[in-house]
Amino acid sequence: MEKGQTLQTHLLEELADGKIDERLFRLLIDLTRPANEIAAEVSRAGLADILGLAGQRNVHGEDVKKLDVYADGLIVEWLREAGSACGMASEEQEEIIAPSRRGESAEHLVYFDPLDGSSNIDVNVSIGTIFGIYRRRSKSSGPAGKDDFLRKGGEQVAAGYFLYGTSTMLVLTTGRGVHAFTLDPRLREFRCSQIDVKIPARGSIYSCNEGNSSKWEEETRRYVETVRRGSPTRKPYTSRYVGSFVADFHRNLLKGGIFLYPGEVQKAGPPKGKLRLMYEGNPMAMVIEQAGGAATDGKRRILDVECSDIHQRTPLVIGSKDDVEEYLSYFK
Repeated sequence: MEKGQTLQTHLLEELADGKIDERLFRLLIDLTRPANEIAAEVSRAGLADILGLAGQRNVHGEDVKKLDVYADGLIVEWLREAGSACGMASEEQEEIIAPSRRGESAEHLVYFDPLDGSSNIDVNVSIGTIFGIYRRRSKSSGPAGKDDFLRKGGEQVAAGYFLYGTSTMLVLTTGRGVHAFTLDPRLREFRCSQIDVKIPARGSIYSCNEGNSSKWEEETRRYVETVRRGSPTRKPYTSRYVGSFVADFHRNLLKGGIFLYPGEVQKAGPPKGKLRLMYEGNPMAMVIEQAGGAATDGKRRILDVECSDIHQRTPLVIGSKDDVEEYLSYFK
């Protein structure tokens, strides 16, 4: 692969080399169609009637932005019409989304967060669409069932995200490294802009909402205090926190660093996480590991966590490998 190559050409090469199959190729191309439309709407958000709340809450009890509703409907519509997914699960919808009749024979199912960081829409901060793809377990003769969806993240065959920022990017892995593609708005094609992205083994940035520190475990507070203040052998880290997970993740992927959204201590039971395992944790964990980084819930590798519910939440610490390992050392 070389810079400037289109996403389609890159995937055709992977198809020819037997690295992906034809059905995964088709699904990945189909995912770029709604992303193109979402990017166009985001770029004119201030001019269109899509800003502000839609007057409803999603399954997590969060206020839904109008653009959330638009993005969610668009992705579902495109994938159902294309017939390239045997089922879908959206962070915005409570139940598994059935495919079209044509999609019942498809081999792959998709988890997606249609618009991560949507609380930042009104202030023009980068937002994104996150997705994880699994191959179905059941026979290709009907919609994917519950057993097809309740999976470990390590079973993903592809994952990535679209970032809607100063440019629109697709960061993608199919299990053989991470590549970044930038949308050419004139041709509406994604072209390779970064080949084999690798996160530095150690960064100098930490990203977290320190306003929640009173709810963290003591070990997490001590770790954050250490990187904030520095030590005799290391300079203090720089704090960078946008509050849009996809934006914070993308910066740290390129520059190195650690993102923390630890669980909150409860009166009984383990700390309770906020991020969604299947829509945010697993896709980003696959990307970061393929780029040489690491992801944990504080005790386990994220990609090894068993899923019991499609809307399961998890603590998440993700980023440069040495930084994540240092964080975990505080719990030993």
